Amino acid sequence: MIDQTLNQLKKGAFILLVVLFIGSFGFMLIEHWDFLDSLYMTIITITTTGFEEVHPLTHTGRIFTIILLVMGIGSIAYTGGRAAQLLIENQIIRRRRMSKKLEGLKDHYIVCGYGRMGRYICEELASAKVKFIVIDNEPDKIESIVSMNYLYLKGDATSDEVLTTTGVMKARGLVAVLSNDAENVFTTLSAKALNPNLYVVARAVEEETESKLKKAGANRVVKPYEIGGNRMAELLLRPGVIEFIDVVARERSVDLSMEEFEVDEKSELIGKSLAELPIRKDLNIIIVSINKLKGGFIYNPKSSTILEKDDKLIALGEKANLAGLSKLCRG
Repeated sequence: MIDQTLNQLKKGAFILLVVLFIGSFGFMLIEHWDFLDSLYMTIITITTTGFEEVHPLTHTGRIFTIILLVMGIGSIAYTGGRAAQLLIENQIIRRRRMSKKLEGLKDHYIVCGYGRMGRYICEELASAKVKFIVIDNEPDKIESIVSMNYLYLKGDATSDEVLTTTGVMKARGLVAVLSNDAENVFTTLSAKALNPNLYVVARAVEEETESKLKKAGANRVVKPYEIGGNRMAELLLRPGVIEFIDVVARERSVDLSMEEFEVDEKSELIGKSLAELPIRKDLNIIIVSINKLKGGFIYNPKSSTILEKDDKLIALGEKANLAGLSKLCRG
């Protein structure tokens, strides 16, 4: 459909150029004007600008001008119509593609707000190659999102309709980093009402907002100033430790990563101890901790620790080996 319209637009532009050519050389032949005067007269005629004639027209010149006017208006109307049609078709197809992508979303993440923090979050999610969608309603931010080729929805993140459109019922997690705390609270409340199992991380600028976000259902609340202060203090006190964590968490050139895996009910790991599994011996992966549904975190678990369904493993190792562990956990 777009290809056909584009061909019609090219045809219209060609016809318009032909009309300009005919008009210019027609005035040159009939009225004996120079090229610039002839081109100027042709343009003001076909665009119905209404300026005075360059020079007085002869009787033949007036008849030619009438014919040129009809041809010009027709070619401009045709070309303009095809241009408008192409623009509308582009918008329709873009919306259809967006709708198909939204319908196919599952186990994805929703980023509410594309401010300074939202940009960093999207960069990390894109780097991790996970599915995510961004919600924002400011035109300049939408342009930036489009330039990054992120999936997005323009709208109010506090709206149930918008959240439903982004597939919140099938999403894995949501992060609320909107412009103010009140919007983050409302977004968290709406998202949790639609999907109680959704994992929500929300930002709180004001100290008193943390309790409100937790009451609204946020699983984790991030306070940027507190985190920033703690990190700066840690850099002063334990720079080597922080440097190692940064290498593991952020340095993409190093083939080392720390990941979290959940033991699925179909996994062959269930009922076996760490010593019986190839995690350390074959995959060279260190299990830093295990989060059990009953019993909480086990730090530096012993080799005799038995793995159970829904256990969450925090593992450190090379990325390729971690992918192998992921398959074992999924069964």
